[in-house]
Amino acid sequence: MIRHVVLFRFTAETTEEQKAAIVDGLRALPPQIPELLTYNVGPDLGLSEGTFEIAVVADFVDADAYRRYLAHDAHEAVARERIRPFVAQRASVQYEIPG
Repeated sequence: MIRHVVLFRFTAETTEEQKAAIVDGLRALPPQIPELLTYNVGPDLGLSEGTFEIAVVADFVDADAYRRYLAHDAHEAVARERIRPFVAQRASVQYEIPG
């Protein structure tokens, strides 16, 4: 199994409403993308300084399923319309979960 983790920081001009729309857009993806085994999205709780603002953790059966998710029209639309215009910094990692 492959786990995908992505973290976002947004520009100072990004409003709370825009951040909420990003979370809503991401949370709407699972019913549209069958490759997603698990999918969790959430804003940072603000418990410590210097953190990213939103996290996504997704699991896929294999690397091909992950690639199909990336290329899926619904994922691309959320990235293009809701995330990229506001993102200041992005970090991601994909790793294998031993099974």
